Formats: sequence, C-alpha cells, structure tokens
Amino acid sequence: QVQLVESGGGLVRPGGSLNLSCAASGSGFSINAMGWYRQAPGKQRELVAAITRVSTNYGDSVKGRFTISRGNHENTVHLQMNSLKPEDTAVYHCNAVVAGQGSQVTVSS
Repeated sequence: QVQLVESGGGLVRPGGSLNLSCAASGSGFSINAMGWYRQAPGKQRELVAAITRVSTNYGDSVKGRFTISRGNHENTVHLQMNSLKPEDTAVYHCNAVVAGQGSQVTVSS
C-alpha cells in the first residue's frame, strides 16, 4: 500500500513563493510518476506538474513559474512555486502513478 505524505503550502502574497513536498512510502510497488493536481472551489481539477524518470510535464497556467524536481530521498518530489498569483489558490493534491510488483503469467503447452 502506498502512502503519500505532503508538506508545505500556506499563505503567501501575490508574487511570492512557496514549496510543496511529497514523499511516497510503502512496499511492494514502484513509482512511475509523481506530481500534483489542484482544485479550487467551483473549478475542475487540473494538472499542476508531474515528473517521471525521464520527463516533466506542467499545466499551461503554471509553466515558467513552477518547477517540479526529485528529492534526494527516493520517491520524494518537490514543487517550487514562484510568482504566485491569486488564481493559484487551490488545494494541491500529491499524486503518484504506481505499479505493483507484478504477477508472473506463463502460458505454455
């Protein structure tokens, strides 16, 4: 079972910066991607940023202002949010795409 522990966030003035962190823990899985979605009252959930072993992806509204990165500890990611705007106000949810340890399937006559 995967557990995600989030930290960071808070109150900041427009133009300010904040950092979010997320750490995944547990056993019997591997993580393919981690990132954040956000949801503001009355609005649809939207992708903020995501990172895999080979790429990063950002929502259009945060490109150039937010940076997602891997932490020093395994399965930890950080989101540096700069030049924050009032429209960035939302609940930010850490998300992980995980793969199980796998099940061997053998088909043989």
